[in-house]
Amino acid sequence: MSIISIDIDAQKTFTPLCPNELPVTDGDKIVAELNKQAKLADFRVMSKDAHSPTALWICEKPEQIGEPTGLPEADQKWVAHGIVGSYGYELLDGLPQDTEYDFCIWKGVDPKLHPYGACFHDLSEKLSTGLLEWLHSKQAKTILIGGLATDYCVKTTVLQLLKNNPNKEWLVIVNKAACRGIAEDTTNQAWIEMQKHGAMILENAEKIAEFLKK
Repeated sequence: MSIISIDIDAQKTFTPLCPNELPVTDGDKIVAELNKQAKLADFRVMSKDAHSPTALWICEKPEQIGEPTGLPEADQKWVAHGIVGSYGYELLDGLPQDTEYDFCIWKGVDPKLHPYGACFHDLSEKLSTGLLEWLHSKQAKTILIGGLATDYCVKTTVLQLLKNNPNKEWLVIVNKAACRGIAEDTTNQAWIEMQKHGAMILENAEKIAEFLKK
């Protein structure tokens, strides 16, 4: 039985470091908490948005964000972000290199796909990224979650982990201090939704450590 820590899309593209992409307020302030959280775990996982500059869901103006694309596996338009090889694609400074993680997920590589959760490549949740299978192989008992953004990729990943846990093999704990959301209303709703479906929400890594000792 193992404890797994997952860094969800902790990339510069979702921080004020990239103001023309999808900057999340204080998105660059989560590194210390993610590292503290990881020290409590046996294994560390990361996910990254890894998009093509020719992705079919890209829009030119921020005002177009949220418009429907008409694509089955990319529900809405977004400005370019997480473009492979760009500055925004990089993990936040202070996090491990990609190759230092125990398991990595690169999502949204195909121009027609724009998934949010780390468990599936598609919105239909048919094409596994291998994360669920890997967690089973490591006999995951507790999964610690932090990252960006609370109201999109963090929420979706948490819900996928809970939905695909029919035998209650693992407990999912979300580290509030290691997350930041895009908008206040959708972030508040995300916390409610994650908790409603069975996630445990704890304030920070210190509270998680106290819980794990019990």
